[in-house]
Amino acid sequence: MMDRLSLFAPLDLLAVGVLFGTWWLLGLLIEHPPKRYPSVTVLTFEYRREWMEQMITRDPRVFDALTMNGLREGTAFFGSGCMIALGGVLALMSNTQSLDAVAVDLTASAHPEVLWQIKLLAVAALLTHAFLKFVWANRLFGYCAITMAATPNDITDPKAKTRARQSGEIANRAAVNFNRGLRSIYFSLAALGWLLSPYALIATTAVASFTLLSREFASTSRETLRDT
Repeated sequence: MMDRLSLFAPLDLLAVGVLFGTWWLLGLLIEHPPKRYPSVTVLTFEYRREWMEQMITRDPRVFDALTMNGLREGTAFFGSGCMIALGGVLALMSNTQSLDAVAVDLTASAHPEVLWQIKLLAVAALLTHAFLKFVWANRLFGYCAITMAATPNDITDPKAKTRARQSGEIANRAAVNFNRGLRSIYFSLAALGWLLSPYALIATTAVASFTLLSREFASTSRETLRDT
């Protein structure tokens, strides 16, 4: 193992640390932002809770069923996409000659096969994390659909508000996992920068971070959600 690590310069290890460290810290900031400056993720929590309260007296609940079905289809789509991408990365890990040929053209020097495999392993790890999050989000949206179906239409029923609150919280947990999957996809794309150089990895990590931060904290949709 130490022999393989010796193939990488200290800057490579630093760049990988920046990638995964930023990925983790960014998720922490987005899910637990300052109270005075909430993220889009946090702002939508209250909208889902309000959705479930409005659902109590909506009859029939066709709109709610269609919305939940759309959310489940979204998680299934991204989960399938992650599986396809992960399969492509694993296939490339077993046949890195094409990458080495590109490296020779660019730098006039070949690299050991294990070097490419380790670099691609970072991409595969993030895609695997994204896939698992999408699968769990899909499962949670399924749980939410069940609790929604169990919510009485009568606002005076003592179980109505309890079931609506449960549905809202489960929907929020599903959304959190869905967003985690999306962040992992962004950073898996950033991890591809390592194939070029550690400098490129740091640059692509910065681009992915800026994109996510701007959409969570400086987007038009965020201002619209805050305009209540």
